[in-house]
Amino acid sequence: MSTKLIDYDYNLPEELIGQHPMEPRDHSKLMVVNRGKKEIYHKYFYDIISHLNSGDILVRNSTKVIPARLYGRKENNVIIELLLLKRINIDTWESLIKPGKKLKLGQKVFIGNNEELIGELIEIKEDGNRIIKFYYEGVFEDILDRLGSMPLPPYIVEKLERKERYQTVYAIKGESVAAPTAGLHFTKELLDRIESMGIKIVDIFLDVGLGTFRPVKEDDVLNHKMHEETFEISQEAADIINNGKKNKNRIVAVGTTTIRALESSVDKDGNLIPSKRSTEIFIYPGFKFRVVDALITNFHLPKSTLLMLISAFSERKFILDVYEEAVKEKYRFFSFGDAMFIE
Repeated sequence: MSTKLIDYDYNLPEELIGQHPMEPRDHSKLMVVNRGKKEIYHKYFYDIISHLNSGDILVRNSTKVIPARLYGRKENNVIIELLLLKRINIDTWESLIKPGKKLKLGQKVFIGNNEELIGELIEIKEDGNRIIKFYYEGVFEDILDRLGSMPLPPYIVEKLERKERYQTVYAIKGESVAAPTAGLHFTKELLDRIESMGIKIVDIFLDVGLGTFRPVKEDDVLNHKMHEETFEISQEAADIINNGKKNKNRIVAVGTTTIRALESSVDKDGNLIPSKRSTEIFIYPGFKFRVVDALITNFHLPKSTLLMLISAFSERKFILDVYEEAVKEKYRFFSFGDAMFIE
C-alpha cells in the first residue's frame, strides 16, 4: 500500500480529455476490467447488459445538478463570477467568487439584465469561501435555472450547448455542483432493458461538491483532508441492498459518489444503515469494502482521490496498467469521457 502522491500519477495526452458528451449517451466506450483475473475487454457502454446478472442490484446516485455558475457585475461594472457550493438556508449560499478580492464585505453583485438577482457578501470564511445572501422576487430555483449555467469542471473548455447533457436521465433531487458522471452514460431505454433482466435499480442521493475537483497537495496522501458531502439512504434502499447481500447478489455501484455514500453508512456487521448526513470518508488502498462488489466509473484525474479510490477497489499497479491501456486505445477521460466496469 502506497501513500505517496507521486505513486498515483500517470501521463495523459491533453487531447484525450473529453470535451463533449457522447451522443447517444450509451455509445461511449466501455472498458471491462476483471480484477480477479486481471483481464481487460474493450466494449461499448450499451454492452454493459452482458456483464450484469439477474439478481444484481444497481445502485445509482440520483442527485440533481444545479446551474450553479452565475455572472454578475458590481456597481462599477466589474464582472464577478459566483459558483454556488452549498446552501446555508433559503436565500444564503456558501460560494466561490472570482475575482475574490474585488468584492468586499457588504458589497453587492447584480445578476441578470433586469437585476433579477442581487447577491450581497456577508462573510468571508477562513478557507477563502464566501457567504452570499441573495435578494430576489419569486422562486430562487426558477431564477437560478434561468440565469445560471452548469458548473462544468475547469478541464472542459468547450461550451455545453444543452444543460441536460451534464445531468443524468434519472436525476430526481439535490443541489450538486458537479454531475455523478458515471451515470451520464445511461439512457432511459438502457435502464428499462436492465430492469427487464431482473436487476433491481436503487436510488440513493449524494450532493456532489467542488471538492471533487480539488487537487491533492500533500506528498503523503494521508495528510489530505477530504471535502464534506451530504448523502441520503432511505430505509427502502437499505432494505433492498441488505437483502441482496444476504442472498449473495452483487451490489453494483454507479460511480464513486455512490460508493462514498454506501461505504459511509455501514455497521460493524456489514449491514447498510439508512441515514441522512454528511461524510468525509477517504477511500485509498487498504480500505475494506463492505457493501460494493462491482463498480461503473469514468477515468479519473492523475493524483486524485478518485484514482486512489479505484486503486483501493482493485490494486494500484494494475489500475495504472489499465489506465496506460486506456491511453493507448485512445479512450476519452474525465467527466465527458468513456467508462470502465470493474468486476
